[in-house]
Amino acid sequence: MAKAYTFNWQKPLPSFIQEGAVFDRYEEDPFVFEPNCFFKVDEFGFFLTWKSDGKEGQVLECSLINSIRSGAVPKDPKIITALESVGKTETDLEGRIVCVCSGTDLVNLNFIYMVADSVETAKQWMEGLRSVIHNFRANNVCPMTCLKKHWMRLSFLTNTNGKIPVRSITRTFASGKTEKGIFQALKELGLPSGKNDEIEHSVFTFDKFYELTQKICPRTDIEELFKKLNGDKTDYLTVDHLVSFLNENQRDPRLNEILFPFYDPKRAMQIIETYEPDEALKKQGRMSSDGFCRYLMSDENAPVFLDRLELYQEMDHPLAHYFISSSHNTYLTGRQFGGKSSVEMYRQVLLAGCRCVELDIWDGKGEDQEPIITHGKAMCTDILFKDVIQAIKETAFTTSEYPVILSFENHCSKPQQFKMAKYCEEIFGDLLLRQPLEGFFA
Repeated sequence: MAKAYTFNWQKPLPSFIQEGAVFDRYEEDPFVFEPNCFFKVDEFGFFLTWKSDGKEGQVLECSLINSIRSGAVPKDPKIITALESVGKTETDLEGRIVCVCSGTDLVNLNFIYMVADSVETAKQWMEGLRSVIHNFRANNVCPMTCLKKHWMRLSFLTNTNGKIPVRSITRTFASGKTEKGIFQALKELGLPSGKNDEIEHSVFTFDKFYELTQKICPRTDIEELFKKLNGDKTDYLTVDHLVSFLNENQRDPRLNEILFPFYDPKRAMQIIETYEPDEALKKQGRMSSDGFCRYLMSDENAPVFLDRLELYQEMDHPLAHYFISSSHNTYLTGRQFGGKSSVEMYRQVLLAGCRCVELDIWDGKGEDQEPIITHGKAMCTDILFKDVIQAIKETAFTTSEYPVILSFENHCSKPQQFKMAKYCEEIFGDLLLRQPLEGFFA
């Protein structure tokens, strides 16, 4: 856009999660136990990282974390034994376990458990980590910030010596690139390039990483555009070249000319001063192909309206005036016939912003006659209605403050319908809308 736009995608981070703390870490399936892990979150809120003595550093991208929960005391004897070996008895664990739930989709989830030294530390970190996740703006950062994110990830994946293995870099560029080409690019930059070599953290700066990406994945498309704009006569763009490109190619002609004025030489010079790395060219009002590439990969060239990534519409109209994000057969993890039902699905869809979930409720056949949720007559597994209601209560308003509609497909007998109503009133409490809102009519 013609006006300079600052895309503020960062959330304020509590200082204590940036400074870090020591936790014992375990996972249930498969069983993993790693005592005395130093956990921290980077300054941008991109990663939750951890490392213990004698182990390689590990990272978890915060955008993949969908919930932070209080973990229950484990029942697995192996986990209890492992925790007892570091002085944490079963009776001491209540309220001290932080559960980090993450995944690339709503079904295939991973759970990491962090055991704190005190209940206070666990509670503090749960609140701190919750303030970091669900940052939708951070999921739409520009390509240049994405490169910085990749570089930071590599910087955290250190080996037992605290250095960056070359094999981690080759894995980063593995898609369609031979290791030989990556080794050669590292060598040209004066960095260790052997398969088993390692690079000092202080040497592997972002500028070095950026140069590496340009060697391994050159932006030939931008280079061709650059040559087209200057007629392939010089190795730079003038202010006039840049103004012409910005107005004729980049600017959306549908935009209002008063609210979104055309680019002028003054604005073009601002762009050159911001993105051109060569000081000599900058003083002459010229832009190199590197500066042009840096500009096109910045937030100023986002393919979406950055100011509309979060709520910007009026939200005081009647409910029927809105499209509502809804879920059908919410409980199923996959197939509609012979599929598996899961309470966790309700948590995941609500955390993803869904505001209408479906509950297909049938009479339970066990001795306790508990209402169940399943896909009727479709050979799907079943889950307890009361467990689903509890999960909905816990996650309904974590990521959104707007009403949740429960779509009941009710197949229950009168006695079990009574149980359903009782669970809704007891578990939801004041969250349940029992009467029409004052001033509105049903």
